[in-house]
Amino acid sequence: MAEARIRRGGTARLTRTTGARGRSGGRGRSVKQRSWIDGLIDLLPVSEETLQRMASWTIVGIVLAALVGIAMLMGVPAMAGQKASELAAQAGFEVEKVEVRGVERMDELPIYNIALGQVSRSMLSLDLPKVRADMLKLGWVKDARISRRLPDTLVVDIVERDPVAVWQHDGQLHLIDVAGVVLQSVSAGAMPDLPLVVGPNANLQTAGLNRLMENAPALKPMLAGATWVGNRRWDLRFQSGETLSLPEGDKPSATALVNFARMDGVNRLLGRGIVKFDMRDPDRFVLRLPQGQGSGSSGDKPDASAEAPAKGEEG
Repeated sequence: MAEARIRRGGTARLTRTTGARGRSGGRGRSVKQRSWIDGLIDLLPVSEETLQRMASWTIVGIVLAALVGIAMLMGVPAMAGQKASELAAQAGFEVEKVEVRGVERMDELPIYNIALGQVSRSMLSLDLPKVRADMLKLGWVKDARISRRLPDTLVVDIVERDPVAVWQHDGQLHLIDVAGVVLQSVSAGAMPDLPLVVGPNANLQTAGLNRLMENAPALKPMLAGATWVGNRRWDLRFQSGETLSLPEGDKPSATALVNFARMDGVNRLLGRGIVKFDMRDPDRFVLRLPQGQGSGSSGDKPDASAEAPAKGEEG
């Protein structure tokens, strides 16, 4: 502690002074340090009261989400949905009628069975994507569109596949479309007026056969059937009974068919009793005559030479 003498008006007075603590006017207070979180809160354009309300609502939301999760685990929404479907059905909103459109060839019964065979027929809970997926499994159905018509009708619009041939395989006959999809089985006594394709995987080659025949439009109406030989080439059979053996490969077979169509247009090869035309060798055109007839240029038949089938191929 220091002493100082101050003279005022000739009178000396003794005063005492203190150190830093005295200069501050008493005992000093400790200052609380602010965290970086407090600094961030100060920067937000909302008041502390608003932040407290937001925190409260966040807690409420978390609690509600937990309650909803518990309810879902206990099956409450499913039970509520089932009850709603039952009430809708009782009120008349249940599938009672099925209206089918676009069907010309296929049997409609499988469509009705799918539409009316759902676990729940309530218009409210009917699973339209599943109904459509089930109908697309039917061979004839290329596409399907399903819609509701309240109060009790299901409308089914069908796009049918077009049959282009009959596929013979393993002793069975099947109606197929251009992609080789099996539409239905057919009996030999009820064969439609369509070409017959024969052989393993011949159904999958139907589109290629159609493209091949487009090269000879005059011959296409005369085609009675085709055999897919060795999984690589075609033997064509015409309505007049002859068989034309084509080489393998898209381009060589198309070229051979065009040449044959040209020769048939000039010489009328079809319908003259020739059994088979063989054009597998691009350098030779081989004719096979009926048993007992020689080959040659007798009469008005074109020149021919006899040749046995190549090994490893049919007929």
